[in-house]
Amino acid sequence: MSFIEEESSEGHGAGRSWLESNVFSCELSSKIPFYTFQGDDDDDLEHLLELRTVCLGNGAQEENNVVEVTALNHQGKKVSVPLANLHVSCLPMVSLGEFELKAPVTLRLKSGSGPVTVSGLHLVAYENSEEEESGTSEDEEGFKSDIATLKPAKKKQKL
Repeated sequence: MSFIEEESSEGHGAGRSWLESNVFSCELSSKIPFYTFQGDDDDDLEHLLELRTVCLGNGAQEENNVVEVTALNHQGKKVSVPLANLHVSCLPMVSLGEFELKAPVTLRLKSGSGPVTVSGLHLVAYENSEEEESGTSEDEEGFKSDIATLKPAKKKQKL
């Protein structure tokens, strides 16, 4: 369910972390009441779901549509909480900001018939190994760039 892909990098400590983001969207309805977001089983990758909006779609009825999210809490236990309670006449959309959850995450239409669209970003974080961090890096176009060590400038003394 990704449409756009962009990459950015952030330096952290000795290694360098990379973050890849893909647009995420799923539609929940009475026909398809839940969606489970899974990451790959690769140990070097961390998959996160950053939820941004929950919105009623065309054809939504005059009823409450409750969307529930199930994910792991800080102790590793599954927790289910209501994410949004939408209604056509008073609250057709909720902006969540940057609500970030670690995979696996299940989104469920707990009540109502929808359609409800949940959108955000699928983030994939990974860290390069120490061997790749040799002082030079090569970007996508194949150019090499040297990372120079910055030293403070020497101050001149007044006589």
